Amino acid sequence: MKITFLGTGVAIPQPGRVQSGMIIEIDSKPILFDCGGGVLNRIFESSYNHTDIDTIVLSHLHLDHVADVLCLIKANWLCDKTDVTIYGPKGTQQWISSLFEVYGYMQGKVDINVIEVAAGEVFAPDGVNCEITCASGVHSVPSLGYRIESGGATVVYSGDTEPCDTIMGLCGVDGVDGVGGVGGVGGVDVLVHECSFPIGFEVTNHTTPDMLASYIGEHCREINVNRLYLTHLYPHMQGHERESVEFLQQYFKGGARVAFDLLEIEV
Repeated sequence: MKITFLGTGVAIPQPGRVQSGMIIEIDSKPILFDCGGGVLNRIFESSYNHTDIDTIVLSHLHLDHVADVLCLIKANWLCDKTDVTIYGPKGTQQWISSLFEVYGYMQGKVDINVIEVAAGEVFAPDGVNCEITCASGVHSVPSLGYRIESGGATVVYSGDTEPCDTIMGLCGVDGVDGVGGVGGVGGVDVLVHECSFPIGFEVTNHTTPDMLASYIGEHCREINVNRLYLTHLYPHMQGHERESVEFLQQYFKGGARVAFDLLEIEV
């Protein structure tokens, strides 16, 4: 698998970071996870063409994760690509239908297949040798995290969430207080976890480095995750990247890093 971070920021503009989105390439097929504002242009700047993408997986329906979905669909239509499958939480079908009511000129011109998924479900996009497991996050709206497994490699994407049992369960960690793996799954090569604010910032529905470290320290006997990449950074995190990484480094065998737009990594 290959991960390309397209957008590592949030709804507030900041230099070098657009809103949330990343591509996970499996068997030469790019699957787009979230598609916030600016992501379409980042696809153009990446090693992919926007017409390569016919599968989108949404963590939740906040604008900074979905604002460019319709932009991508229209760009593809203008280039004679009209099919797309969108996986997302409950409400995704109503959301996309409402968009097309507003932009009626697009109705009947594209073939959109919406598949709503829920915590505990496992799915595999057509034509891809992978298994994607869903788990609920702790956020202000229903939000899903995903465990993606293919060819012996495993990635977990948290979506927007506080540190919680369900997302750490996707990592297959052993722990106490009811924390455990999903169906006995093993470890994870890469954990992509949101880290919205710096150490000491008081927040709910999101994560800070000390919140994540405290959760791991209190609940997980051993977190079997090799590398951590922090994403979904608010402007408040500017200047705090190094201390955030140093704070979390001890928990991950392969270290912790702050992701940035257009970073590519092999898994």
